[in-house]
Amino acid sequence: MSTSPTADLPVKKIALWVLRVLLAAAFLAAAYMKLTGNPMMVAEFETVGLGQWFRYVTGLLELAGGIAILIPATSILGAALLLCIDIGAFVAQIAVIHQDWIHCIVIGALLALTIWLQTGSRAR
Repeated sequence: MSTSPTADLPVKKIALWVLRVLLAAAFLAAAYMKLTGNPMMVAEFETVGLGQWFRYVTGLLELAGGIAILIPATSILGAALLLCIDIGAFVAQIAVIHQDWIHCIVIGALLALTIWLQTGSRAR
C-alpha cells in the first residue's frame, strides 16, 4: 500500500470544499439578516453604538467574503476577510454586547483552518 503525499489529496479537497460551503452559508445567512434589517441585528448594532450604517457595511463585507470563499482563486482572500470580520465580532461580543463569544472562536478557528489548508498547496 502506497503512503505517498498525494494519497490524501482527495480527502483534503473534499474537506476544504465542505469548510468553504459551510462557512459561506453561515456568512451569507448573516449578511442576509443584516441587510434585510432583521430586528435582532438592528438591536445588536444599536447596542454596539456605531450606527446602523455599520450593520450595512458589515453585511456587505460578509456577502463579499461569503462569495469569495467559494471561488478557489479568491478563497484565501475571502476567508481572510471573514476572519477579520469574525475578530471584530469577537471584540464586540466581549467588550460591548456581553453575550456568547464562543461561536466567534469556533468560526475563527474554522476560517484559519480553511486558510491553512490552502496555503502551501493548490487544493482546489
